[in-house]
Amino acid sequence: MSFGQETVVLRLNYKKGDVFKVNMAMSQEMGTEMSMGMNMDMDINVIDATEDTNTSEMRITKMTMDMLQGGNVMSFDSTKSDEELDPMALMMKTQMAPMLQAVLTAKANNLGEVLEVTAEPNVPGMDEFANQTNVVYPKEALKVGSTWSFQKDEKGMILDFMYKVTSILKDKVDLEITGKSSGLATGDITGTMVVDRKSGVPLSSLIEMGLSIDGQEMNSKVTMTMTKL
Repeated sequence: MSFGQETVVLRLNYKKGDVFKVNMAMSQEMGTEMSMGMNMDMDINVIDATEDTNTSEMRITKMTMDMLQGGNVMSFDSTKSDEELDPMALMMKTQMAPMLQAVLTAKANNLGEVLEVTAEPNVPGMDEFANQTNVVYPKEALKVGSTWSFQKDEKGMILDFMYKVTSILKDKVDLEITGKSSGLATGDITGTMVVDRKSGVPLSSLIEMGLSIDGQEMNSKVTMTMTKL
């Protein structure tokens, strides 16, 4: 006897007017001498949506950063006033201010592929955030055990992701992430992702990378949650 396996077709089904709150936490450790932790809150507003494409505006609403480099500790919190920040944090604020003021507009298709990105004002590197929250879905239907691959280029670091469906539930789809990094940094990728079955929105993800850069070992971890308001 054979039973038909449940399948799911993952698509980004945004609706115009949808608003999402995104929290992203990133950490990097390179030996005992250098580490960095950054936490960001972002608002995403869907300003246009058709059956095939969507356009959204993204703003960073809060950013905190802690860095250890060469024995020096640096901390920055965008919610603090100038009076509450030390000289090093004030310098970091000057560097981060343009990003906190910018509005990122991204157009994507319903598979999650980013088609166009603009930042106003134009802040170098700001467009990278459009790719931080996305996953590109395959065209075909998926069942438990199905896999697909996706490649991303981040500043010369080629990331090859492999996604595997581990469970399909009434309201969500669970994915396992594995992969490799090549180019400027080599290493392995592991992680998990939970996708809202109806909307195709990644509700949460965890990606860990063990990398080697010019002989230096670096461990990187990125967690993301996305909540509809």
